[in-house]
Amino acid sequence: MRATVYGALIIRPRIGRKYPFPKPYREVPIMIGEWWNANVMDVERIGMSTGGVPNIYDAYSINGLLGDLYPCSKKHTYKLKVTPGKTYLLRIINAALNSQHFFKIANHKFTVVAIDASYTEPYRTSIVVIAPGQTMDVLMETNKPMADYYMAARPHNSVAVAGPFSDDTITTGIVHYIGGPTKNSTAKMPILPALNDTATTHKFYTNLTGLTTSRFFVPVPRHPDEKMFITFGLGISVCGTPNGCINSPFRPMISFAASMNNHSFELPTSTSMLEAFANGVKGVYTEDFPDHPPLKFDYTKANLSSSLWMTEKSTRVKKVKFNSIVEIVLQNTALLTPENHPMHLHGFNFHVLAQGFGNYNSKKDMKKFNFFNPHERNTIAVPTGGWAVIRFRANNLGVWMMHCHLDVHMPLGLAMAFVVENGPTLSTRLPPPPADLPRC
Repeated sequence: MRATVYGALIIRPRIGRKYPFPKPYREVPIMIGEWWNANVMDVERIGMSTGGVPNIYDAYSINGLLGDLYPCSKKHTYKLKVTPGKTYLLRIINAALNSQHFFKIANHKFTVVAIDASYTEPYRTSIVVIAPGQTMDVLMETNKPMADYYMAARPHNSVAVAGPFSDDTITTGIVHYIGGPTKNSTAKMPILPALNDTATTHKFYTNLTGLTTSRFFVPVPRHPDEKMFITFGLGISVCGTPNGCINSPFRPMISFAASMNNHSFELPTSTSMLEAFANGVKGVYTEDFPDHPPLKFDYTKANLSSSLWMTEKSTRVKKVKFNSIVEIVLQNTALLTPENHPMHLHGFNFHVLAQGFGNYNSKKDMKKFNFFNPHERNTIAVPTGGWAVIRFRANNLGVWMMHCHLDVHMPLGLAMAFVVENGPTLSTRLPPPPADLPRC
């Protein structure tokens, strides 16, 4: 969907309630996307069937338009007309499939007031970083001289390496002050960070905190019932096509893969996992996803041994009790090639307790945990060579995926699922499906 038709779903306060920040003059969705010249279904099919990865995009876009830095796209540039002296609420959404993005507007500053639909302590910044699947609300004051100003988005990769996610192009839009000059040639261009500017990214993410004065602020749940240490990254697996992977960069019967705790996730093909859980159907998944990786090693070391690359395909889930508190250390690895991973959890918001670089060390890094005002998210960008610690309360019944939001990584197997058991009361038990639910 994100490669074809998409749009913004905006949640506003109920009638009679206000935002916990000054009322904006106007709200404007800003959606960062990707564009392929080829049919996107063919791109994915060919990439997966040959044992490699799909071709990357041909261009990025802002609100569906490519901007005037690509060939033949000058007439396809998004223009935001603003009234001087006002405050605008920009609802920024990264609908791109495979890249985090820096986003900036020349000569303007933002005040971040919400991320992933959770209010934040106002954070003043001239640039934001947003990963695929993330959303962000920022205030922008139109208090600059009457002119045109470029808005621009550039991809971010933690390391500048050759590979499927290393392309570096910029998509643009125009902020036009009503009453100012109209020629785009006079527009001022923002200075964007380098593709691999991890310092800027880390500073931005770690300066975000939750708004404790909001009626919706949820304190950090204490005393976790479940503690998990999950490593993830790229790898290889036995090719699933009968004739092998003819264009595989590895041996003919070996294909690209991705895994969590060395298990490369396979979606079931006959029965949905939620249906299997509700009806007690056996053989659809197993409840033995491990709490720790099978082997300890120097996770972030460059040029790791190829003996660590092979993954095991499975449909394993982690079963947790209703209302239990789950803490997860998300440890990125340098297996096969280093890459950042935006990890998305369905069904829940989680608190981000801490994040950092290197191999997670519980004795040292637990001292960094923020229990006072951590921000809540549903997608956390874990950088190359780094880790993040999240915590959530499992109070939503059913089967919930956790996966990398880089679209190419999901079919490669960088995913797992949680099964939240029924609770003790009727209201905390999974209801039956509606009578008219279509069968798969």
